[in-house]
Amino acid sequence: MNFFKSFFASCLGSIVAMVVVIFGLIWIISLSGGDEVLIDDNSVLHLDLDVPIVETEREDPFAGVPFFGGDAPRPVGLAQLRQAIQKAKDDQKVKGIYLTVSSPQAGYAVIEELRKAILDFRTGGKWVIAFSEGMTEQAYYLASSADKIYLHPEGDLEFNGLAIDVTFFKRLFDKLEIKPEIFRVGEFKSAVEPFMLEKMSEQNRLQLTELIESLNDQVISSVASARNLPVERVKEISDKMLVHNPAQAKEVGLIDSLAYADQVEDIIRKRAGVDKLSLVKYSKYSKTVTQTGTSKNEVAVIVAEGTIVSGKADASRGVIASESFIKVLRKAREDEDVKAVVLRINSPGGSSLASDAMWREITLTSQSKPVIASMSDYAASGGYYMAMGCDTIVAQPHTITGSIGVFSVLYDASGFLGNKLGITSEELKTGEIGELVTISRPLNEVERSIWQQRTEEVYDTFTKKAAEGRKTTQDAIKAVASGRVWSGLQAKERGLVDIIGTFEDAVKVAAAAADLKDDYKVRIYPRYTPSLFEQIATKIEEDNEENAIRAQLGEYYYLYQQMKEVKSYQGTQARMPYSLRIH
Repeated sequence: MNFFKSFFASCLGSIVAMVVVIFGLIWIISLSGGDEVLIDDNSVLHLDLDVPIVETEREDPFAGVPFFGGDAPRPVGLAQLRQAIQKAKDDQKVKGIYLTVSSPQAGYAVIEELRKAILDFRTGGKWVIAFSEGMTEQAYYLASSADKIYLHPEGDLEFNGLAIDVTFFKRLFDKLEIKPEIFRVGEFKSAVEPFMLEKMSEQNRLQLTELIESLNDQVISSVASARNLPVERVKEISDKMLVHNPAQAKEVGLIDSLAYADQVEDIIRKRAGVDKLSLVKYSKYSKTVTQTGTSKNEVAVIVAEGTIVSGKADASRGVIASESFIKVLRKAREDEDVKAVVLRINSPGGSSLASDAMWREITLTSQSKPVIASMSDYAASGGYYMAMGCDTIVAQPHTITGSIGVFSVLYDASGFLGNKLGITSEELKTGEIGELVTISRPLNEVERSIWQQRTEEVYDTFTKKAAEGRKTTQDAIKAVASGRVWSGLQAKERGLVDIIGTFEDAVKVAAAAADLKDDYKVRIYPRYTPSLFEQIATKIEEDNEENAIRAQLGEYYYLYQQMKEVKSYQGTQARMPYSLRIH
């Protein structure tokens, strides 16, 4: 009896403690928000962009709460950043922007969107000052949109062209005695190369070389225009890496001056015409941004970001789940106030089945209202599968797209299970063909032929529907397909993309297609708001697991992410070659 008394007393105490903690957290969170945001006259908007930049933010009630990592850098939404910069352009209280950036966690297409927003901000007669102690290639590309760039006297600036890292796992699989069973269509469908080779194939080397050269040419021309330098000179600076230190960066004209942070703040204070500098952080200023427009007419922006999978998932999971996407798109199609849809795609692809299911919903929607694709960093393979169902495709010069190809992967882990773990198995079957998805034995020749035929059938469907969407022949699509990736500019030249432009351009195309003129408002979907208890559970899981791994691995965190992705390479995939790291 004493044992049970102690046991139930302990349980009751734990429950009471948990309730107290939860209500305490609710009280802390309620205190951290809700106050009216006031902006002083002659303020300067401070954009510190050394953070992960995603397509759209999700609400984080724990921001600023240290217990839940509220002081750690949180992802910033590109959509919200654009809105804040646009509002600041017309805000009489904001005199300029102070941009600090060293290593933004974003692709070049996202950086391009931010550059365009900052350049547009400057057209309002306002100034932008950029400063950093050191800049990566991407950071400098973003900073080049400022009218003045300052660098720490002992800092660093990387400006020596682009490079792509590709990680190969063949030796790892050999050591573990795991044999990938690979089926693919297209000589450039190289997503499976890390499992079967130790270095790039000649076809893959060709496509990636041409890809980064196209992306680099765009960087060179944009920097040359921003810094009023000849393109040939900027290319020479980059190709020969003429900048090794801050003094050389100033000498060749990539930056304006060398200065310490306090000196830059003095310069900003004088530009703002104040004795005491009032810097407004983005996290604060973004709270002043509200949905604009009172029109009933709506352009719905549906964000599709992440790897494509089947099933359901909320917006916080970093995947495009077909069932969840279809539900959101169908709601937009059936909403009479939604006059047009912009599909914002940032995806390297994924499940071919899920891609096709979403393509169907996209084409159904396009029959009743305009659907415009806006490509971000990636819209490749399954990502392009979604885009090709739209009426018009808008891409950035730096967008990585195409990769029209299909592969299937299974794993024969019988050697690993038997020789490493001592696990064996035996299969009984009623017919000639056993399980087509198994890791406990190798496939036989008949089963391999079935998988290859399936893969070829999916590729035929992919190219046929792409031809229908692009209003061309299947042979014309196959000529630029075979799994090959293209930059946005290359895709435009080959008819895979209609317009080179920004997200804002895509919205204007959608509004014009719906004949809305200026009578419309823009709303971003999905707008998923999990319950407080869901957010607490998710936050604990993220902070205790993912953040700990990220902190330990640092710059090598991407390798961990790639290993996680390998687990999802099962079955038939419409996926881009690798997770490309362009830096």
